Amino acid sequence: MIVERPSAARGEVDLGWLRSRHTFSFGHYHDPAWMGFGALRVINDDTVAPAGGFAPHRHANMEIISVVLDGALAHKDSAGNEGVIRAGDVQWMSAGHGVEHSEYNASGTEPVHFLQVWIQPDRLNAQPAYAQQSFDPDARRARWATLFSADGADGSIAIRQQASLRATRLHAGDVATAALDPARRYWLHVAAGGIEAGGRELQAGDALGFVDESGALPLRGIGDRSDVLLFELPG
Repeated sequence: MIVERPSAARGEVDLGWLRSRHTFSFGHYHDPAWMGFGALRVINDDTVAPAGGFAPHRHANMEIISVVLDGALAHKDSAGNEGVIRAGDVQWMSAGHGVEHSEYNASGTEPVHFLQVWIQPDRLNAQPAYAQQSFDPDARRARWATLFSADGADGSIAIRQQASLRATRLHAGDVATAALDPARRYWLHVAAGGIEAGGRELQAGDALGFVDESGALPLRGIGDRSDVLLFELPG
């Protein structure tokens, strides 16, 4: 089964300082048909105005991953972690038994555009944990790079779930292929640009979910620069 999630069908929030599109139900956007996809609970496509941001707030028992597409995002949490992540960087915070954090645009002049991802953990009430890592987007042109995984494979960030996130960058005519295992679920999200995926044309914000699918999924770039994320999740 292939599930289609067009960009325009996502939930929308505009608070002036924050413009966000929600792939799944979040906050004031609630759609019983879109409560998540397996362990994948949230993909928020956020653009925060200069100097804007999220004041300190609390989370528990969630793997929270931020992928910066443009600009810089400043993070600070109650466990003593703080830092700035920029385009190409990935930040992981495992909220565990509870942690408070804030996220602000690190620039006073330029917006920051990032994806915030929530994944349900495979254990509850663990000690909170944090990591951030830089991945050069140009180094994954027409090839997959693993950003996070359950075991830190290929230099990725190790998270607390049997899930992984791979990314590729495709220019017009570039091709990458993903192998689908019917025992796993997959969520393909176009972060920027446009691609053709298995005969379907997708633009930024569009997504496809795969359940009980097998074989090779060919991807082809149809824009100047397209960034694609592929989540692999427990079946």
